[in-house]
Amino acid sequence: MIGAGLDLAQVERIVYTALAEDLGDPPRDVTSEATIPADQIDTAEIVARAPGVVAGLPVAAQVFAVTSGGTVTFDQRVEEGSRVERGDVLAVVTGPTRSLLTAERTALNLLCRMSGVATHTRRWADRLADTKATVLDTRKTTPGLRVLEKYAVRAGGGTNKRMGLYDVAMIKDNHKLAAGSITAAYRLVRERFPDVPVQVEVTTLAEAREAVEAGADFLLCDNMRPELLREVVEAVGDRVELEATGNLTLETAAEYAATGVDYLSVGGLTHSSPILDIALDLRP
Repeated sequence: MIGAGLDLAQVERIVYTALAEDLGDPPRDVTSEATIPADQIDTAEIVARAPGVVAGLPVAAQVFAVTSGGTVTFDQRVEEGSRVERGDVLAVVTGPTRSLLTAERTALNLLCRMSGVATHTRRWADRLADTKATVLDTRKTTPGLRVLEKYAVRAGGGTNKRMGLYDVAMIKDNHKLAAGSITAAYRLVRERFPDVPVQVEVTTLAEAREAVEAGADFLLCDNMRPELLREVVEAVGDRVELEATGNLTLETAAEYAATGVDYLSVGGLTHSSPILDIALDLRP
């Protein structure tokens, strides 16, 4: 049971790495082994301790599957991307008690993190609901968790930008300086990687025009005030997609969206989202 857009092999790698941090070598949960008979079976509920948006239940399920050798049943009670309230039961798990408690912290670490990202993203998506703009994530992700955090952004109503340095060419200020100009940098990228989409970071109207003339597919408008963004939209917006980024806040989101840009890029979706508090409680 893996969510849409999540690759089982990638999730398993993350789960095994996370469990290794907790279980050591050889793997063991000394407290559970000492206090709980191997044949004891229990049921536990995964419960929201705060309101928010859920993402990562299929990942949590995979943690329980690994620790139990597939003997834990995971009954998911809410859909991914659902809004929940404090006290809502998100899933019910039944199986060997040792396995439930061994999996608990790793499963919750991943679930709380992903749900926190989804909850933060939903706030942005709600703020932009009546505009044409969509909130985007960035590569400012937790090392090793990018695939999960970007999945959580989607669950929260946002959109993924590039996954890495391999699927989209991003010509930024240092690339422009190294190559000599926007036009030169674009030409070099296009010659080497003719099929890769190219985005150019711009800070002025003149740079925006140069990038479009060079052939850029879309522009990253960095730290532009709304007034300048409107000028860029009017000048080139019908020829490329436009993304605003830099010092964006929920309070200013509508103002930036009103300029006519297609996307608002927010690194904080992944680098600054607090977790959503979720717990696992054994039934008495």
